[in-house]
Amino acid sequence: MGDRYPITALGSQLEERFEIEVPSSYQRRYNAGPTQLLPVITQGSKGLSYFYWGQIPNWSKNKSLSKKLLYAQQEELQIKPSLKNALKTRRCIIPLDGYYEWKPITKKGKVAHRIIFNANEIVAVAGLWEEFEDPNGENAHTFKILTCASNDIVSAMNVRMPLVLNKEFEKDWMDNSSDVDTIIERMNTPNNYTMSTYSVSPKI
Repeated sequence: MGDRYPITALGSQLEERFEIEVPSSYQRRYNAGPTQLLPVITQGSKGLSYFYWGQIPNWSKNKSLSKKLLYAQQEELQIKPSLKNALKTRRCIIPLDGYYEWKPITKKGKVAHRIIFNANEIVAVAGLWEEFEDPNGENAHTFKILTCASNDIVSAMNVRMPLVLNKEFEKDWMDNSSDVDTIIERMNTPNNYTMSTYSVSPKI
């Protein structure tokens, strides 16, 4: 998956889609990226929160904190105890209306593409969140996006894509009482969204 995505829905659209409260501070983003404070919905919550994607800015120059902080592979949930533990109580969804990928056209050249779901529909991407203490002693929250193997639409650009939840599974994902083993099993259920792509400006 590429490391940029748009969340251009209006606050009222997010409220209707996810049945949550959206603060007046919410702003649409056309180019959300790592280390930015971005909107997420945590399991059991009825409101929108803002967490850092991958790592807080003060850590972004620390070479020991690699790009793996942005993502977790779906397959790793069954073999990494830390991820399976997070899956119990720290699930979240990342609302977005597409994401960006770069398609190779030559050995050195790539073209940016936006990937959308249905008619630019708002979707829920599965994620996990963490709480850390920043260098100032303040609590900071980060999230990572879960990825799965790419489908035929995306595979020419990337072998991984975000794990998009279908609306039925989305409710169970956000339910505190959901069994973790059942959650893992259901993550293999395909979503019912139709994906399409189109080229965009390389300025993203």
